[in-house]
Amino acid sequence: MFSTTLILVVALALLFDFINGFHDTANSIATSVSTRVLTPRQAIMMSASLNFVGALVSVKVADTISSGIVKGTLEIYVIAAALLGAIIWNLVTWYLALPSSSSHALIGSLIGSAVVVSGGFHVIYWSNVVEKVIVPLFTSPLIGLVAGYLVMKFLYLILRPFSQRAVNQKFSRLQILSAAVMAYSHGSNDAQKTMGIITFALISSGVLPTGASVPLVVKVACAVSMAIGTSIGGWRIIKTVGMNMIRLQPIGGFAAETSSAIVIQVMTAFGAPVSTTHVISSAIMGVGASKRLRAVNWSVAKNIVVTWFITIPITMALGAGVTWILRLFVHM
Repeated sequence: MFSTTLILVVALALLFDFINGFHDTANSIATSVSTRVLTPRQAIMMSASLNFVGALVSVKVADTISSGIVKGTLEIYVIAAALLGAIIWNLVTWYLALPSSSSHALIGSLIGSAVVVSGGFHVIYWSNVVEKVIVPLFTSPLIGLVAGYLVMKFLYLILRPFSQRAVNQKFSRLQILSAAVMAYSHGSNDAQKTMGIITFALISSGVLPTGASVPLVVKVACAVSMAIGTSIGGWRIIKTVGMNMIRLQPIGGFAAETSSAIVIQVMTAFGAPVSTTHVISSAIMGVGASKRLRAVNWSVAKNIVVTWFITIPITMALGAGVTWILRLFVHM
């Protein structure tokens, strides 16, 4: 029942989750490391543990991926091609130290693979893609930016009577809590994409019936894979998000993480596969802008935003290209 190809797809999916762990999770802990509230090792271990817990909590996003993007089922090699396309883009952006979205890389690559093998765009649930992928692609960074700005402004207002030193001491402790919530939020949304892909592969191969939910063993495997990836760390991305874009104090890190976690949890409740990368990066921009616009390194911010917009079209092309190549070998 478990063919060699299906086993390969599951392995690729877990590899994707592993890469997601040291790629995307770096975003969720970047502010805690940059403010020196936590050492990289402490932040990574805490994040790994809470990503694991978060990944086991909900399956709404996983259901969106497994049954809400592509109509019907796909041959297993097509799913493998989609995963390879997403993995290639994740590794490229990691090497370039650009915090791109693993979520959108996976969805874009899956769309590209499905379109090539079906010969048309009719195979995609475009209403779901627009509602749960494209709209959040534009709205979640904007909401993150505004939320970071407003939370920081509010904190400045109520803490004005206190000294900078007293505020930093207090928020050094509070930021550990906000970092923990952020890591949990990342696991509750991001790990589910891979759960959805594996479930989709199991349905396509006939192991699970159409419409089946995510099995517990798949949840645990994905959670463990992401946690291991997180434990290895992602210093390149941490440096870009937490240090190069803006120099944060603990109060700023707290504001960015808290506002980001709220946005991600709301999106998760709606089953929208939102990008942790987009939300935390834009929240950090909002925090910096609340003090003064020049506090943000807008050249770095520009590179991050450009990466957001090109991820889906590029991964669609990658998924399509890898599918076309694999199809040549499958049908030889």
